[in-house]
Amino acid sequence: MRELFCVGYGYSAQALGRRLLERGWSVSGTSRTPPGAPGRDAGGVEILAYDGTRHDAAVAERIARATHLLMSAPPGESGDPLLAHHAEDIASAPHLEWIGYLSTVGVYGNHDGVWISEDAALKATQKRGRWRIAAEKAWLELGRRSGKPVHVFRLAGIYGPGRSAIDKLQQGKARRIVKPGQVFNRIHVEDIAATLEASIARPSPGAIYNVADDEPAPPQDLIAYGAGLLGVDPPPGIAFEDADLTPMARSFYGENKRVANRRIREQLGVELAYPTYREGLKALAAARKRD
Repeated sequence: MRELFCVGYGYSAQALGRRLLERGWSVSGTSRTPPGAPGRDAGGVEILAYDGTRHDAAVAERIARATHLLMSAPPGESGDPLLAHHAEDIASAPHLEWIGYLSTVGVYGNHDGVWISEDAALKATQKRGRWRIAAEKAWLELGRRSGKPVHVFRLAGIYGPGRSAIDKLQQGKARRIVKPGQVFNRIHVEDIAATLEASIARPSPGAIYNVADDEPAPPQDLIAYGAGLLGVDPPPGIAFEDADLTPMARSFYGENKRVANRRIREQLGVELAYPTYREGLKALAAARKRD
């Protein structure tokens, strides 16, 4: 049986897990706050407690059993938490056919709004971006050293059920922050899962993929479009300079780029179900109305 082990069984990993369970796979994962020790989530996925601070025998055993490994937990100042304690377990794992590392387009830093591919310079200045760059390099080096098929996926801003402009509008938390010229790419969580599935079907060791939509857009446009779908007035625009933002939120606006997704389309055959925010928000609004 094909077996996926996800370190950090969060929002994106769960989307992939649901798809693979439907295809008869065995799926397990880790969480800092699992339902038990160990336990199973509502979908029957075995969840292990793991905080990435030590070598863990149960995690090592799952790595040894797995045919596919997905790393979605973020790195810290000391590096990637799984590699820090389980690099040799991964290198010696006898059944691994595919390893996926979930990174972020934040590794590119600021490119002044131009289109960039996977070959663009990694210019991250924020510490979380630099940590991601180091983690990517460490995973790719493990792949080269061990012969294991490592793939890196640089994700744009993730949205989907429960995490979208539609939800923020309905919760009264949406703000239309306007910074002229600023755009962001996004990606629906189901398109992330579809891309990972496509890579599993077409392994290419050492490959790096941008996982982003077709249309980078100003963030205020999403809020206005979502408000129209819900039939409510959008919140008033707020100039970026006047917006009350956390330091982390403000830092996102210091990076401006248009991320191209040509490689996932041409090399993996991915056809995005939600190629722009419009299709994604329409589907989410329709689902809300049905509920």
